[in-house]
Amino acid sequence: MSIEKTALVLLADGFEEVEAVTPIDYLRRAGIAVTTAAIGDGPGVRGARGISINADVSFGDLVKRGKAHDGPWDAVIVPGGIPGAPNIAASREAGALIAGMAAAEKLVCAICASPALVLAPLGILDGRRFTCYPGMEEKVPNGEYLEEPVVTDGNVVTSRGAGTSGLFSVAIIDRLLGKTDGEKIAKAVLL
Repeated sequence: MSIEKTALVLLADGFEEVEAVTPIDYLRRAGIAVTTAAIGDGPGVRGARGISINADVSFGDLVKRGKAHDGPWDAVIVPGGIPGAPNIAASREAGALIAGMAAAEKLVCAICASPALVLAPLGILDGRRFTCYPGMEEKVPNGEYLEEPVVTDGNVVTSRGAGTSGLFSVAIIDRLLGKTDGEKIAKAVLL
């Protein structure tokens, strides 16, 4: 019997909707248990294009329950968006969770502005290959920028933006379940 894989998607006001919903959808199609957490005290969060989502849980509730630093997740996913990425970066608790997961060799995934604005200040991209939204790479002095749609380096997966969300999601599935499972989802959604 296989152990179910789990992922936590962090959402903050101003998140890029496509970069958040695509991984949620693709990972759930692959059978990965995805939890969405809104940074703040309530579950409601509004995206950069005005789309509102009620997350499964507020990140504040995870903090209160003591699950924000040692949660059961195999992966954390950080969508981009402005001001979504800066809002996640401003949360010390979210930073502690992401850094803790990176230190535990769990999968840390970020797209668009989030590699530069969320992961880099935590030191997660130091000495690693990465990608991000064009122009944001200048904010990552200690990493090696690659102009590719998705870059995986060890337990870190990064991607460029909304248009690469599908490839980003499949790369996460590849890492959590295996390449065959990622290929099945890519084929099923005509990616």
